Amino acid sequence: MGKIKKGILGGFSGKVGTVIGATWKGIAYMRSLPQSVKNPRTLLQRTQRSKFSVALAFLKTINSVLKIGWKAFAVRQSPINAAMSYTIDNAMTGNYPDYAIDLAKVVISRGSLTPAFDAELGAAGNGVLLKWTDNSGVGSALATDKVLAAVVNQTKGDAVTVTGGATRSSGRQEIALPADWVNCEVNCYLGFVSDDGKDVSNSVYFGSILIIG
Repeated sequence: MGKIKKGILGGFSGKVGTVIGATWKGIAYMRSLPQSVKNPRTLLQRTQRSKFSVALAFLKTINSVLKIGWKAFAVRQSPINAAMSYTIDNAMTGNYPDYAIDLAKVVISRGSLTPAFDAELGAAGNGVLLKWTDNSGVGSALATDKVLAAVVNQTKGDAVTVTGGATRSSGRQEIALPADWVNCEVNCYLGFVSDDGKDVSNSVYFGSILIIG
């Protein structure tokens, strides 16, 4: 029961219905009672937690690229959290509880810089070769833009990333991979970051390739 200290126009302490009265540093205030949650693990909550878990397990392997590739969207949140929101909304497949990443829809960088043209994926020893057409001078593309890349091995739950790699004008980026990735399929992504680090492009999915060695 609440108690009125200074008449009907004064503050009160205690609970009256769904309102609690109290004082802080001599100031009277009221707050509502917290709503009780009858079922804190509803299907919606379990669904979101499951999606979050799957997305986080994937994104943390390429976090070094996300720190650069998603920094423009890191407003009141970290780059990986910005990428997380996008991935959950746009790059997940399946139904609860069996969610998976739709690898073709993953975006490792997002921005206004002109992206790569004519993406081509090939093998390079025990690694991969990413090739593209030099489109320097088209839109905002500059010859000095640097590669942001990720090669993802879902079998191993790991990735190899490149930040500040070859220039756009070079038209190619070789990426060496661990020896134990032989006979594994990998998925490859490429974006660009400007030489001053201020602008990034939307990434391009190069597809997948089997590492033969």
